[in-house]
Amino acid sequence: MSEYLSAPCTAFAGTKRIASGALIDVALAIKAWEGQSQGSILTFDDASGAVIDLDLRGTTAEIVTRLTEHGELEALAAKSNRSRGRPKLGVVAREVTLLPRHWEWLGRQTGGASQTLRRLVDEARRADGGQADRKAAHERTYRFLSALAGDLPGYEEAIRALFAGEDGTFAERMATWPQDIQDHALALAQPNPSKAQS
Repeated sequence: MSEYLSAPCTAFAGTKRIASGALIDVALAIKAWEGQSQGSILTFDDASGAVIDLDLRGTTAEIVTRLTEHGELEALAAKSNRSRGRPKLGVVAREVTLLPRHWEWLGRQTGGASQTLRRLVDEARRADGGQADRKAAHERTYRFLSALAGDLPGYEEAIRALFAGEDGTFAERMATWPQDIQDHALALAQPNPSKAQS
């Protein structure tokens, strides 16, 4: 199964979570659910918190074919962007734009520019202390909540607590909200949402 088809996502019918898992499984669950729902169904990418647009017209086979073709197009586009590097080792060549003084400094380093850049990135990640992961978690949670909970009481206070890193206050501000929204928001707010939901 392609990365696109297996991307973790979650679907809500109003405030009720109706499916969670791989995109293909969630899409088919939504198709089965559509007859039971009066309102709209929103599907969220669990990695980004963004709403995913799904074309669920036609039969199950047509939906699977459409999603498979979309996944293949994404994979082909990604592959065409990877012309150099060592893909089997997970090394992907991408463009880096630096000023001449940066290239000069990199040229004087032992091991060359690539090794030096990898080392600098690893050092920055260690020094970061998980800040980037926490920021990404806050952003994906915010995207999810702004799409689904913007009208709920205490929304603004919950968002302020989320970005302030006040986990207890964040949970308290959502206490009167529908349970499925609370649970999903708390899972997304963790640095690794897929582990938090399992």
